Amino acid sequence: MTTAAMNITAADVNKLRQQTGAGMMDCKKALTEANGDFEKAIDILREKGQKVAANRSDRDAKEGVVLAKVTADGKKGILVVLNCETDFVARNEEFIKLVDTIGNIALNGNFTTVDELKAATYADGLSIEKKITEYVGKIGEKMELRFERIDAEKVFTYNHPGNKLASIVGFNKANANNLAEVGKEISMQIAAMAPIAVDKSDVTQETLDRELAVAKEQARQEGKPEEMLDKIALGKVNKFYKEATLLNQDFIKDGKKTVQQYIQDNDKELKVTGFKRIVLG
Repeated sequence: MTTAAMNITAADVNKLRQQTGAGMMDCKKALTEANGDFEKAIDILREKGQKVAANRSDRDAKEGVVLAKVTADGKKGILVVLNCETDFVARNEEFIKLVDTIGNIALNGNFTTVDELKAATYADGLSIEKKITEYVGKIGEKMELRFERIDAEKVFTYNHPGNKLASIVGFNKANANNLAEVGKEISMQIAAMAPIAVDKSDVTQETLDRELAVAKEQARQEGKPEEMLDKIALGKVNKFYKEATLLNQDFIKDGKKTVQQYIQDNDKELKVTGFKRIVLG
């Protein structure tokens, strides 16, 4: 053991722990390995974090925090999600603050992909990716960052209590009849009813082909005549459209009208330009 390592005090260990949030024993080992050099010890702890992340790459990270944010002018909305393995970590105040800071960086930047966001500078000078890796070293759980963005004339967000579900939705007009209420209701509709597309025309051909194939096979298993399968499948697909596309869903506050009818009842020119929804689990 070197002289520097021999002179490492409890105060030194505590100082490094305060700087990094790592455990006492990890800090002591890092300082010993670094011969008392604080900067080198911090690097050692970060490297440990990278190793922890690699070692836990096969673990499921289904807990975490989801946050939706919108710019002051209402023209951009973002969703950020930092997944972790346990609800215990997800409810930690420091973890929530980390996600909130990443969300603010995403909102104030011009990022279009999660990789661009990961490369952005965090508040303390590290990149977001390195900050997350550092936190992995501290907590010992796998973490994954996700990011979504919508730009529109007007964007609304909904954060469900508990930070496990959020949505953002864009509209084609910044001024419309009762727009604030419509935006609130539609963002909640998206969160509650989990549509996969805005309208029928937005459903991918791959999804449509899959639904048709499943519907035909179901009808075949039920013993329906082969010549009737296409017609039966088409009927099932129309039901799928009603359940899975936003504008054709029943409006949750009034099941007698569709979402499209609710929107047009307020402003006939108002249109949904896009939406994003993320739920944990």
